[in-house]
Amino acid sequence: MNNKSNLITEVINVFKESGRKPLNYKQVSKRLGIKSVSDKKKIDKILLTLKSQKKLTEVTPGKYRIKEDVITIIGRIDMTKSGSGYLVSDQVDDDIYIRERDMNHAFHDDLVEVEVFRSYSKSKKPDGRVKRVLERAKTEFVGIIELSKKFGFVIPDGNMNSDIFVPEKFLNGARDGDKVVVKITEWPDGKNDSPSGEIVDVLGKPGENETEIHSILTEYGLPRGFPQRLEEEAKKIPLEITQEEINKRKDYRSILTFTIDPVDAKDFDDALSFRVLDNGNYEVGVHIADVTHYVKPGTNIEQEAVERATSIYLVDRVIPMLPEVLSNVVCSLRPHEDKLCFAAIFELDSGANIKNRWFGRTVIHSDRRFTYEEAQEVIETGDGDHAKEVQKLNELAKKLREKRMSSGAIAFDREEVKFKLRADGSPEGVYFKVAKDSNKLIEEFMLLANRNVAEFIGKVSNKKDEKTFVYRVHDEPDTAKLAEFSAFLKKLGYRYNFNNTKNVSSQMNDLLVEVRGKGESNLIETLAVRTMQKAIYTTENRGHYGLSFQYYTHFTSPIRRYPDMMVHRLLQAYLNKENVEKKEYYEKLCQHSSKREKLAEEAERDSIKFKQAEFLQQKIGQLFEGTISGVTEWGIYVEINENKCEGMVRLRNIQGDFYFFDEANYRVVGRRNKKVFQLGDPVMVKIADVDVLKKQIDFELLSED
Repeated sequence: MNNKSNLITEVINVFKESGRKPLNYKQVSKRLGIKSVSDKKKIDKILLTLKSQKKLTEVTPGKYRIKEDVITIIGRIDMTKSGSGYLVSDQVDDDIYIRERDMNHAFHDDLVEVEVFRSYSKSKKPDGRVKRVLERAKTEFVGIIELSKKFGFVIPDGNMNSDIFVPEKFLNGARDGDKVVVKITEWPDGKNDSPSGEIVDVLGKPGENETEIHSILTEYGLPRGFPQRLEEEAKKIPLEITQEEINKRKDYRSILTFTIDPVDAKDFDDALSFRVLDNGNYEVGVHIADVTHYVKPGTNIEQEAVERATSIYLVDRVIPMLPEVLSNVVCSLRPHEDKLCFAAIFELDSGANIKNRWFGRTVIHSDRRFTYEEAQEVIETGDGDHAKEVQKLNELAKKLREKRMSSGAIAFDREEVKFKLRADGSPEGVYFKVAKDSNKLIEEFMLLANRNVAEFIGKVSNKKDEKTFVYRVHDEPDTAKLAEFSAFLKKLGYRYNFNNTKNVSSQMNDLLVEVRGKGESNLIETLAVRTMQKAIYTTENRGHYGLSFQYYTHFTSPIRRYPDMMVHRLLQAYLNKENVEKKEYYEKLCQHSSKREKLAEEAERDSIKFKQAEFLQQKIGQLFEGTISGVTEWGIYVEINENKCEGMVRLRNIQGDFYFFDEANYRVVGRRNKKVFQLGDPVMVKIADVDVLKKQIDFELLSED
């Protein structure tokens, strides 16, 4: 046996390697290879000595762990489906892992104070324990109720590690198995106690389309409809446009104007006007619905728009930001009707260079409502309504796009997956929405308007002349994420080095061109998007990296985005030389809008997962070709090539070997046969099981034999 000082060092090292797992003298002896009873007794005495020296802490009688440096950090909980989670905080670079047993009744997105323990193992990150909950993210949860004679328990959907006790008097008509909304009224004191609550809404039977869609909206705290009083207020808004109002605006009613939108669109918030000027240049007007003319500050409709901040686009419906009479009638730029707009008017030469620009209010009369498909046919054939003008606009749009790409914009032209739905909302098929020239035509002129409005306000020669404004910013990508992405690509045989942010955009575009049409293209494009920062709203202009614009805002969709309404008001105030609210007022609204946008996106993703599960439930037992889209310690994610639905192959279910997760190489490896499954690999899978309520799809991996 080693001398005592060396043995003490070895004992301490054992505890360092064990992290926060407590050990007794027998466990320490086993790890050191000590077998004799007398030597084990020496280990026991060493543990007592280290405890007296305050180098070890006795967790339970006879069990110890290393005395750790503890710091306290405040942040929000990002909970996983397993019940464990991570603390996300600006105070530390890495997220802090928190085990389920250390959650202390904290739930997803709660603001918490966490004790963080320094990790002594090189292979482990720091972990922590929730000390107390500072602020609850929400008090209402969606789940399925299970009834007993005198009470019920709600089993919540999503990431929540506790059921909710409901006394009989607070069941409010809920029946066993119903999907309900429960409001927590009492938070538990004891570690093993459940919170108590009352049923505030019964959504319906689990699995039904309306029930599940309403569940998703409720889960994210998003609205399902408008209060009746708001609908009534909206109906009182006058449709008639007075001559007095027309006299205040540039009249574009006699100039060719049209809209191009999806075939199922009901709100048309942008239109293009076009004419050839006497000097041979082209005037293109980007006319945007003048929502702020109708929605005034201080009204109930305005307050509701602020709270919602965005329309919500789910698989089978749109939850609008504004009442339907406004979004689909009053403000919508419908054909053959006079409409009030806020416009950005450009004089462009044949090279799509801006010669003049003007911003202000207009009145228009749309001559034609094109769908994207109709406009595309005009572009491709040269026949149809206003063919000459549409083709010229397409020519100018292509030149604008060429300039944008040459200046460093990134071309994420991804296929969008859509579901064909039956009358009851169930999916009968999948199709892919591909951006063609007609889509890109509209995109380029909207980008032109957004960029120029931001530049008009934001570009000043002296810092003291800076004005309060709302920008849409997109920061440079994180270098660590880019390094990980480069390493991943290398393992797939693609050689790209993103260590210089100045050449990232050009290399990224080269990569996207190289992978186009290949089996792994969707995976690589998805991971490429994830390396980018999230675009947000803010009053601090930091430019838009992805678009390669020094100035950028959102001006073109005020029917469905509140930031665009703020931009309209600010622009008009500056045109009128009026004072505006302080920057802090708008920054708070920007932060709220960014948060609501994120919630709406998460709800949309959940609605897609629900439809994917519904769609594949009809195909249990069928075989599909797929691509490995993710690897984790518990399984392999596979995306089916033909419909882009994603499911999991659990590691324990892969036949023939025991597989482990090789995190550093984005793969799983067989212990004995060394067979490798890694990101991007083609595989054949069978639909093994589908849980529609949990939105989970299980695959079985088929052998290559």
